Amino acid sequence: MSHRSLASTVALAAVISVALVVQMPAAGQTQSAATKTPTDAKAWTPPRTSDGKPDLQGIWTNYTLTPLERPKGLGSKEFYTDQEIAALTKRARAGEVGEEADPGFTRPQAVRYDLELYGFDPSTLRYSSKRTSLIVGSEGVVPPMLPAAKERNAERASKDKGHEFDSYANRPLSERCLVGQERIPMTPGANEGNLLQIVQGPGYVALLREQNHSTRVIPTDGRPHVPQNIHLWQGDSVGHWEGNTLVVDTTNFTNRTEFRGSSEKLHLVERFTRAADDTIIYEFTVEDPTTWAKPWTAEIPWTKTKGPVYEWACHEGNTMLSTILRGARVAEAEAAQKKGK
Repeated sequence: MSHRSLASTVALAAVISVALVVQMPAAGQTQSAATKTPTDAKAWTPPRTSDGKPDLQGIWTNYTLTPLERPKGLGSKEFYTDQEIAALTKRARAGEVGEEADPGFTRPQAVRYDLELYGFDPSTLRYSSKRTSLIVGSEGVVPPMLPAAKERNAERASKDKGHEFDSYANRPLSERCLVGQERIPMTPGANEGNLLQIVQGPGYVALLREQNHSTRVIPTDGRPHVPQNIHLWQGDSVGHWEGNTLVVDTTNFTNRTEFRGSSEKLHLVERFTRAADDTIIYEFTVEDPTTWAKPWTAEIPWTKTKGPVYEWACHEGNTMLSTILRGARVAEAEAAQKKGK
């Protein structure tokens, strides 16, 4: 592990040295990811880095209103029409959400909170493609969980039941700012944590996530995975190039950072393809034979955006966790006092 840590440090230094040449958005880009066709993607030639690899560098956003799973009311419908997308977008910007579940667009729903109150601009709400779900295919949903996986997850959930506030160790990793929205695979956030900066250097690609400002350094020099007995919260990622696509293979997960009920047997394959000057197609396939009977795949267009990626401080000056635990101790003391009377 010490060798791997040293390599990562060297890699990070290398990619930081080229960070100042990250490309900014080109002017006059009017064609969105949602309107590009497969023909456009095939005809476009991506720029290259100094070592001849496709240049993925820049600051990108994965924000989209498209849900991970297809709403039941849409059946096997994989794509919306232009008219349906326009109607959905209009209603979302007007403060009506959840319309994907109503193909007839007849049931307005109230927003969870006023976006403008938090500095968000409702006019930027959008669908990044015409897909009805991020999961591709006619089913459009996560495959049913295997019985053994359901039992495993039930045991996991029951472990802390009744002890949720005993200690910081009983609280979720995200609440403790250890692993949060930046975990992989990278799914869109809800109006925050959507930015990602990519910087490349010879033999490495670095991804800086907005949330928890976590930098993921991926070697592309042909090295193998770490030994199978070593497990990491974010797994062990190694990358290689297939034509214009960066393919990242991740194994060696733990069972503490499960993805939708997965186990340490999770196998993740991510594909990053620069489809246009302002678009990257991010695709991931997850496989876990102890959780699902078959693999499943999702596709998320990323759009180039302006930076910078500001620091995202999870708990800086925030006493949430200590206050929760202090409140639990007060409640316990009051209960004990009442019992003693």
